Amino acid sequence: MLSGFSDYVEEMRADRLVAILMLLQTRGKVTAGEVAVELEVCERTARRDLEALGMAGLPIYSSQGRNGGWQLLGGARTDLSGLTAGEARALFLAAGQSSTAAPDVKAALRKLVRALPEPFRLAAEAASTAIVTDPTGWGDTVVHRPPPPALDTLQDAVIEAAQIRLCYVDRQRNTTERVVHPLGLATKGTSWYLVADTAKGLRTFRVDRVTAVERTGEAVIRPPGFVLCEAWKLIADKVEQQRISVWATASASPESLWLLHRIFGTRLRIGSTDGDGRIAVELGSSHARALAAEIAGLGAMLRVSGPADVLDELARIGRELTELYATG
Repeated sequence: MLSGFSDYVEEMRADRLVAILMLLQTRGKVTAGEVAVELEVCERTARRDLEALGMAGLPIYSSQGRNGGWQLLGGARTDLSGLTAGEARALFLAAGQSSTAAPDVKAALRKLVRALPEPFRLAAEAASTAIVTDPTGWGDTVVHRPPPPALDTLQDAVIEAAQIRLCYVDRQRNTTERVVHPLGLATKGTSWYLVADTAKGLRTFRVDRVTAVERTGEAVIRPPGFVLCEAWKLIADKVEQQRISVWATASASPESLWLLHRIFGTRLRIGSTDGDGRIAVELGSSHARALAAEIAGLGAMLRVSGPADVLDELARIGRELTELYATG
C-alpha cells in the first residue's frame, strides 16, 4: 500500500499532513509555494508533502499552467469525511507513524475518525495505531534500504486484525514457520519490525527476514491492555541494554545532564554527587571507539576515569583532531 513512499512518510509530520488537507478543503486550490508559507517549510518540502499524499492514494491531484496548483478531487468543498475506505486507511496509517504530533493534531485526527462513515471507522482507527516510529537506529551505520517485500501484506494483516502463518529466517539462517497474532509494526532507524503475539509470548520479527505470509482465516486476539508504543519502548530498551558491552565511568557537570540524557537515553546511569558538585555517571555503548567519539564531542563537560580502552580511544581521537586542525 505505502511501500512507494514509506521512507519519506516516516519523516513527514502528522500535523503537516492534516494541515495540508485542511488547506485544500478551505481554499480549494493551493500551490506548493502557498503551502510552504503557511506551514513555514521550504517549497521543496511542501511539494514532497503534496506528492506523498497523492502517492498514498488520497484524492489530490495537480494541474499545470499559470493558474495551476493542487486540489482535492471534486472541488473546494470536498468533505474529508467522504474519503473512500482505502483513502481513509492511507491517511491514518501515514499520520499514525508520527510520534511528534501535537495534542491539537491528535484531536483533529480523532474528529476526522468520528466523521468517517461507520464501515471505515474501525479500519481508520486501526491504521492510526498500526505503526510506531523510532527515528534513532541501533547505533550502527545507517544503510538506506527499500521497503521489505512483506511490508504491505503485514500492514494489511495488522490493520485488519488477521492471524497469519509466518515463514521467517532468523539470525542463524534457520527457517521457521509459525502462526502469530500481528499487533503492530515499528521502524527503528531504517529497519522495520513486526510486533506479534505468539505461543511463547510477545515477539518481534525483522520484516526483511520474513519470506512468506499467509492468512489463517482467524482473527487476532489482542493481549489485554496492549499499547503498541509502550510495548515497543520496552522492547527497544531491552535490546539496547543487551547490545551494550562497554561502560565508561565519568563525572559530569550538573548543567550537562540534560544533554547526556538526550544523547545517551537509556545508556546513561546516574550516581551520586561528589564534594565539587559533579555527578558520577556511567555511559554505555557497543564499541569503545563509538563511545569515545560520543564522549569527545562533550569536551570538558565530562571527566572520564575508565576503562582503559575508552581512555585510549579518547587520546587517539584527541591526537587525530590536533593533527588535523592545529595551526602553526
